[in-house]
Amino acid sequence: MPNTRYRRGKAYAADMAVYTRQMAEDNSREVNRLKRNLIRALQEDVTPRQRQALTMYYAEGLNMREIGARLGVDKSTISRTIKRGERRLQRCLRYGAENYLRNMDKP
Repeated sequence: MPNTRYRRGKAYAADMAVYTRQMAEDNSREVNRLKRNLIRALQEDVTPRQRQALTMYYAEGLNMREIGARLGVDKSTISRTIKRGERRLQRCLRYGAENYLRNMDKP
């Protein structure tokens, strides 16, 4: 009998995704709030250069070498720019989540 408990790969990931969706409660309200906050953070809290690099990387699917070629900078500069933008977004979203949770505890 094969041991499926420790199976790896795409099949396991797909099984876990299905299981997670089935077991999770409806969190669409929280997901929508997170998306709104992410968009607001992208507009207000990251620099224009970071926003441009993040958009090209995540929305357009370009790799760092391609982004660097388009913007005329080295790929390591793009890598640092993207990482700094991600850290800034994480801080903004974490701060927003902490405020949200603090306000939920108050009657």
